[in-house]
Amino acid sequence: MTARTAGDQAEIGLIGLGTMGGNLALNIAEKGFRIAVFNRTTEKTEAFHKKSAVLADKIVPSADLEGFVASIKSPRAIILMVPAGDAVDAQIAALRPLLDAQDLIIDAGNANYHDTNRRAEEAARLGPRFMGIGVSGGEEGARHGPSIMGGGALDGWDQAGHILEAISAKYEGTPCAAHLGEAGAGHLVKTVHNGIEYADMQMIAEVYGVMRDGYGFSSGEIADVFGTWNGGLLQSYLIEISGKVAGAADPETGKPMLDIILDTAGQKGTGRWTAIEALMLGTPAGTIEAAVGARNMSARLPLRRQGEQVFGAAPLAMDKDQIATELLEAALIAGKIVCYAQGFDLILEAAKQYGWSMPLPEIARIWRNGCIIRSAMLNDMATALTEDPDRNLMFAPFFAEKLKETHAALRAVVAQGALSGLALPALSAALAYFDTMRTGRSTANMLQGQRDFFGAHGFERTDKDGKGFHGPWAMG
Repeated sequence: MTARTAGDQAEIGLIGLGTMGGNLALNIAEKGFRIAVFNRTTEKTEAFHKKSAVLADKIVPSADLEGFVASIKSPRAIILMVPAGDAVDAQIAALRPLLDAQDLIIDAGNANYHDTNRRAEEAARLGPRFMGIGVSGGEEGARHGPSIMGGGALDGWDQAGHILEAISAKYEGTPCAAHLGEAGAGHLVKTVHNGIEYADMQMIAEVYGVMRDGYGFSSGEIADVFGTWNGGLLQSYLIEISGKVAGAADPETGKPMLDIILDTAGQKGTGRWTAIEALMLGTPAGTIEAAVGARNMSARLPLRRQGEQVFGAAPLAMDKDQIATELLEAALIAGKIVCYAQGFDLILEAAKQYGWSMPLPEIARIWRNGCIIRSAMLNDMATALTEDPDRNLMFAPFFAEKLKETHAALRAVVAQGALSGLALPALSAALAYFDTMRTGRSTANMLQGQRDFFGAHGFERTDKDGKGFHGPWAMG
């Protein structure tokens, strides 16, 4: 391969030219940075370079890994956009002998943050430097501006952060990209983002179901409702696209698109990771867990159809006058606040466990644009978290007032849904969390009594200090 002069070398490299990787590379080139690209399939690298059109001069393709590394200015920064898991480890192992200690590998895939923690530890021992960043926004975001959640050593961000900020989405001119903490902090935040995304989508699907099955609304009427909501407090990317999905027609049949789409939801597992982490950290995130469970149940279509044959379809006797669309809107506002409160609480607990100084207000700010869960509420959340990052978001004055205004609507929707046979798992879980968090004396005393009875685990008393007390059943 012909040696390149320093002027020909790229400022950054990227491995993996799939949909996300290819669009991210084009985004980098479009922002004026010369980028080296490599894919294990040479034909894909060549085809990508040809298709890059006016950006081709900013893209340096390589047929082999050695040439790719040589084409990047030192100290090198290399973004990995390969499938999460073993492929990342294999790519790092292949790069390690070719790189210097001061070079930087950036895993920008959907990695499990535990893997990122492990890779950061390995990098500290073996080199080169390593970062894990969460990238949200899908194909469109990768191409034109995602939200970027950085994790790893701060000197890595100092090296590559100017490029990551340049390619990120902007909110009123501010980059939606930031360094959020050490090791796997960035991927942890991305995991929680995806868990919130699951819950937000599920709650929207549930109110869609109430309108479709409870009210008998047409897809066009539902689209109009979502359009109206998108002009208020619920303004968000997910509400916006839900209206577009509801209003779309199938090009083949002319029927509403939603009437053609099979009701089995796919998932890549990141929402499941959020639920697992919540359980492992002992942090309640029932709304997210319910959303993951709902996707799992949606995949069991034959079993659900069998259940309808055995038990009959839900009665669906819902009075439109009892549950107006304004009430549905208020219920969704309440559910959304609860969901985000659970997500930020999970991030805070992980930060405490790992000793990460994670800036919660900054997380809210970089989610304001580019990512899937971007919404109008995030600006107010950033303000609330700035005032007190350790406070549960529900107790911040702005959101506490909103919950006081809307929790009765959430209760009415969940109750009417139950009476009508409509499954509302995420909204129900949000209501259960709210009611538990407003209960000064819960029923856990019964649990402690039971645990002491069968296992002599002991309990605390309300009238004495200390632990390890036992009930009278332990005396004989």
